[in-house]
Order: sequence, then structure tokens, then C-alpha cells
Amino acid sequence: MSDTSQGTTHFGFKTVPEAEKAGRVQGVFNSVASKYDIMNDVMSVGIHRVWKDAMMDWLAPHPGQRLLDVAGGTGDISFRFLKRAGHGHATVLDITTPMLEAGRTRAEADQMADSLNWVTGDAMALPFKDNTFDVYTISFGIRNVTRPQEALDEAYRVLKPGGRLMVLEFSQLPNPAMQKAYDLYSFNVIPRMGKLIANDYDSYQYLVESIRNFPDQETFLDMVRKAGFENAKYRNLSLGIAALHSGWKI
Repeated sequence: MSDTSQGTTHFGFKTVPEAEKAGRVQGVFNSVASKYDIMNDVMSVGIHRVWKDAMMDWLAPHPGQRLLDVAGGTGDISFRFLKRAGHGHATVLDITTPMLEAGRTRAEADQMADSLNWVTGDAMALPFKDNTFDVYTISFGIRNVTRPQEALDEAYRVLKPGGRLMVLEFSQLPNPAMQKAYDLYSFNVIPRMGKLIANDYDSYQYLVESIRNFPDQETFLDMVRKAGFENAKYRNLSLGIAALHSGWKI
């Protein structure tokens, strides 16, 4: 990997040295870890659960598959995957250890302990051998990665031939008026909810800003293809508030 530590990147609407972003992101999620699942429900009025179920519907997990769930946080995607697959294995990887610790306290984690690993690691430098996993997922996490293209390249590397990439991320509404209304809600309501529920305004302000900085659906689709994935496609969810991107390592 080339040394790009002198470059800059976005942290919300701020421009920061690339070398600082991962630490700042860790700070955000260290702060919100204990209230993360509750805030997801409040911010999305529970719709994030519908989106994650839609992800599983398109993914259609098979028995015996090995999943790597990057930025997997408290395990939501891995739990869903294992339930759908019937049996298999999931590795939950996150850069923020307190998020993983919060996930381990959930009832599903105890029930599925024999089928789960929890690993602290970086999406841009995965601690796994080539051709290891059948499925790679990242849900509401890739926009927090310093260099998302490198994360996609790593996804391609660790997937087996025939493996599947699935990315769930906030995206862009195609209608400018609808996008403006959504932005008004996001910037005016979500940080205040963060303050009320998690006692953390700034972290949720960053999360809203990070959504607006993320590439639109077509631009991100090109990034998936650039990483080497074939048959790459996307589906909008809730008119484009979120989107699913899929690709295959052929």
C-alpha cells in the first residue's frame, strides 16, 4: 500500500489529514457505542431494520457460507445472515472495540457464539488471507472509511472466486425537493436526538455530514466495478435514502 498519509480527506464537512480520520471515527463510535442500536431505531423510525432485511432478501444466504461483516459494529447484519443461512459462520470486524463489546452483550451473540468471531481491524487492511470468505458485507460503514476504494479492493481480495459483495449505505434521493426536505430533517433533528438520547450532539452531526459527502449511487457503482467486481448493480431503498450495491468476484 502506498503511503498517502500526507493527503487530506473529509471528516464530515471538515478537511483533515488522512492519517487522522480513523482515529476521529473511532472517537465517534467509542462515544455512541452503548446507545448505537437505540439511536438507529429512533433516527430511522425503525426503517433501518426493513433495509437490512431487504439486504438479506437480495443476498439470499446459503447454509455453510462464511461471512465477513466489515464495520459490523454490534452484529446486526451477522445475526440476520446466520438466521437466514441456517448454519454457517460470521466474522464481525470493526475498527472500534467498544462497538464489538456492545454486540457481544446482545442475546443473539450468546445464542450464536459457536458461529461468530469478533475482530478489531481496519477495512483498508483486513487481517485475513486471500480467498477466505463467501460473502462480504458492510452496512452504513464504508462512508466512514478513509479511502473507500481501498476497502473495496480489500473486499475483492478476501472473497473467494464466486464470492459476493453487498454494501448498504445511505445515498442520494433523485428528486432535489425531496433531498432538501430530508436534509432539513437530518441536520435539524438527528443531532438533537443524539444529544437527548446519547448525550452526544457532535458525533451525530458528523454522521449526518458524512452521509452528504458520500458518492451518489452511480459514482459508487463505478467504484465497485473498479475494484474488479462483475455483474455490479444497485437498488434504491426508500426512494434512495439508502441504497444496496452488489457485486460478484468472478
